[in-house]
Amino acid sequence: MKPRNKRIIFVLLALLSVGAASALISKAMQGNLNYLYSPEQVLAGEVAPNTVFRLGGLVKDGSLKRSETELEARFVVMDNRGNEITVVTNKILPDLFSEGKSQVSRGKMDDKGLFIAEEVLAKHDSEYMPKELDDILKKEHGPAPAKGGAPAKGSAPAKESAPVKNSSPVKEGVQ
Repeated sequence: MKPRNKRIIFVLLALLSVGAASALISKAMQGNLNYLYSPEQVLAGEVAPNTVFRLGGLVKDGSLKRSETELEARFVVMDNRGNEITVVTNKILPDLFSEGKSQVSRGKMDDKGLFIAEEVLAKHDSEYMPKELDDILKKEHGPAPAKGGAPAKGSAPAKESAPVKNSSPVKEGVQ
């Protein structure tokens, strides 16, 4: 066999191997994908039966019910169009989980139309600040004075600032 034919066969085998490996990897990864759906999309039938997916939305006020004897919790997830799905979980809910807040649950729908959650994640806004840090900032910085030089309502009048020493190496008057 000529060296040219050997090279062609080698290149074809390499391409075939890369293609087969890519197909196997994409097939394996497809089982790990969990798409996020809103209650409206779930109720419209966009989710295949017996499929694990993520359900996102707001926890409806007054809907959280905890079992007194078990770890089970039930709550209603709604979207901004009024579509609602009842979620049931037997896992511990996160500390930030509360009614009226965003949440994302991973699980699947059952035959009764309930979403059985394997995992519940609570979302919070980006303005979260630990109480200790908030107290320190309020103590150290206090309220800012209002525009126009007048102190803000409820704050002490501004103190006269001491003159600032010139710490630059250039002598005063010389530039």
